[in-house]
Amino acid sequence: MNMTNVLLIEDEPKVAAPVKKWLEENGFEVELAPDGAVGRHLAKTNRYDLVLLDLNLPYVNGYEVCRTIRADQPQLPIILVTALGSVEQKLTGFDAGADDYIVKPFDFRELLARMRTLLKRNPATAIEEEPGEVFRVADLELNTGYKTVTRGGHPIVLTAKEYTLLEYLVRRNGRVASRHEIVEQVWDVNFDTGTNVVEVYINFLRKKIDRNFEPKLIHTKQGLGYYLKVPPT
Repeated sequence: MNMTNVLLIEDEPKVAAPVKKWLEENGFEVELAPDGAVGRHLAKTNRYDLVLLDLNLPYVNGYEVCRTIRADQPQLPIILVTALGSVEQKLTGFDAGADDYIVKPFDFRELLARMRTLLKRNPATAIEEEPGEVFRVADLELNTGYKTVTRGGHPIVLTAKEYTLLEYLVRRNGRVASRHEIVEQVWDVNFDTGTNVVEVYINFLRKKIDRNFEPKLIHTKQGLGYYLKVPPT
């Protein structure tokens, strides 16, 4: 059985050492990067199943490292592990491409649960998952077991957060979801009117789900929110 490879990017030895040791005791293969520059290089040159990433890093900050990894590897799960815990900081992290966010100090069991959740969503590490539910809207098909999406028979590559947003919209069966509801349900943080993270991710989905296909499925109800539905003919 292949071990799950984790890249831990953390500059504080007092944090990095126990996290690395605990993960290895739980069956993970862990490579440690002591700063953002090394972490970015390792992510570009090696294969990992998941990245644990601090934000306050020497040389290259965690947000920039996250953006680089996400641009190169859209499906690689990234969890930010940091002491920066404000709503704005969390949403900035999600905007940079993170899939999840855990604030120091944290319980190792919670970290493990979040890691396992993201690994199940990654097709490369979830090949033994049950098929789960299959949702179809026009020629869009979403499989909740394998976390796969196709449109017109063509695979659509989504990040874990893009997939979660799409599944949330699909499950609402055409009902409008407000920005407030989306942030709370998809990002699991309290609403902050100063962020545009919802709009950013809706645009990501539109480019992947709608731009090259007809009919358009993702719609805006001005002043109310977003919904996914086949438009009336």
